[in-house]
Amino acid sequence: MNRPRICAAIVNDNLEAVKAIEPMVDLLEVRIDLIGDGWQEIAGQLEKPWIACNRCADEGGNWAGSEAARVEELLKAVGLGAAIIDIELSTEKLGEIIPAIKQSAECLVSFHAFQGTPELTTMRDIVRSEMDAGADICKVVTTAHSFGDNLAVLQLIGDFPQTRMVAFAMGLPGMTSRVLCPLLGGDFTYASTEEGSESAPGQLKITDLRKVYGMLENDK
Repeated sequence: MNRPRICAAIVNDNLEAVKAIEPMVDLLEVRIDLIGDGWQEIAGQLEKPWIACNRCADEGGNWAGSEAARVEELLKAVGLGAAIIDIELSTEKLGEIIPAIKQSAECLVSFHAFQGTPELTTMRDIVRSEMDAGADICKVVTTAHSFGDNLAVLQLIGDFPQTRMVAFAMGLPGMTSRVLCPLLGGDFTYASTEEGSESAPGQLKITDLRKVYGMLENDK
């Protein structure tokens, strides 16, 4: 089993907290919409590869500006050295934005379902749409109301074995899928830097997630 990759979500300008956990993670996600104006300064201090993400309210984020300004911030991140840009499948003019991103960074195309977990056939179609859009990494995040929702969204990883995939469910019932995602072949999973700094419901702290993976490694 390959070592599971973890991405820590940065949601504020607490650089000290970020530096404390940076050695424990493989990637960092800079949440532009949550950090605010200081995001560029934070990004410039990172030593690990980082993902730029700027979520609008419809996608569960906090961006209050225009759509054009939201995309502009993401393109700034490309120039600042972001390794990956997270852009939503629902973004307008996606066909123009993705080629601009891919000149210097990888493109993660994401989809979020906040009310539940769609039918598996629907989720497969979403992944195909992300691939058609030019995604280097496909991301499908749903909301779990039952244990079965974990299994449904994780099924995507096995259904697209040649595709880099991030697939899990949000909420407390979805914690299992967050842990299992990279163990089943997903590209990585997300964790929070500290308690109270979660970027989405059900997100585990990096220290807790590392403990879980450490137990699994010792159990082999």
